[in-house]
Amino acid sequence: MTTEAVGAGRAASGAESSLVARAMSGRLAPVAVVVLAIIAAWYVGAVAMNAQLQIDAFERQEVAWDTGDLVRATLSQDRPLLPALHQILVEMKKTIIDQKITSKRSLVFHAWVTLSSTLLGFAIGSVLGVLLAVGIVHVRTLEKSLMPWVIASQTIPILAIAPMVVVVLGAIGLRGLLPKAIISTYLCFFPVTIGMVKGLRAPDPIELDLMRTYSASRWQTLWMLRWPAALPFLFTSLKVAVAIALVGAIVGELPTGAQAGLGARLLAGSYYGQTIQIWSALFTAAILAALLVMAVGVIERLTMARMGGRP
Repeated sequence: MTTEAVGAGRAASGAESSLVARAMSGRLAPVAVVVLAIIAAWYVGAVAMNAQLQIDAFERQEVAWDTGDLVRATLSQDRPLLPALHQILVEMKKTIIDQKITSKRSLVFHAWVTLSSTLLGFAIGSVLGVLLAVGIVHVRTLEKSLMPWVIASQTIPILAIAPMVVVVLGAIGLRGLLPKAIISTYLCFFPVTIGMVKGLRAPDPIELDLMRTYSASRWQTLWMLRWPAALPFLFTSLKVAVAIALVGAIVGELPTGAQAGLGARLLAGSYYGQTIQIWSALFTAAILAALLVMAVGVIERLTMARMGGRP
């Protein structure tokens, strides 16, 4: 082998190692490793949990089987205890891509029903949280009297409140979207309130003294100093709030016996033992939550860039 060939081989090996090093030092490789580990653990768990059901089925059918037959059968059951990932993906394809979005069998239709109450509850909860934070920061009486109640409100399980909210509002003629939105509001106003209180108090005392030196009013101090300082805290809390609002909307659909929404799909799946349907609805809810958080993140970057902050 010539010296040039050896040098070329070493250069190629060095380039490959540098590419691997850059990949492992970035975000993609660690995430990929974790995802692959989760997928492997999921399939092992699916085989382990579904094995006894399949063994019983083999015995009833009086057929000969080996370990390979058992593994393949546990990953293709109609009603497994834990469905395999490919079964969930096939179900999502059938209910998202293959169905018309106006069909009640479509997960897009059900996701839109849940999303509607989520966005309404998120909007109401965000406005309420900001207003409460402004009041708490500027009125000391509210801080002493209201803040403990805001914190105590989150100690009550939402599963205990949701049926009462639905029943009470239904008794006065409020049904459909609003009760679920109120449950979402109840969950998502808390992180917005806490985040905004922290953000509105973020300016240094010297900055507040400077505003007093300029004879700025409370409104001017709020708008020109406190509000810009609070925006990073606000968007961080909004990302938490929008995901919790989705949870609240789904929980709000459970006690109502709703005919539409991701919560309705979960109920229908539990009634009829359709675990694949349940998991496909859960995966759809997770994807929807991720998209909502990403949307808030995009708005954050645009807002901060417009205000001259770092994109």
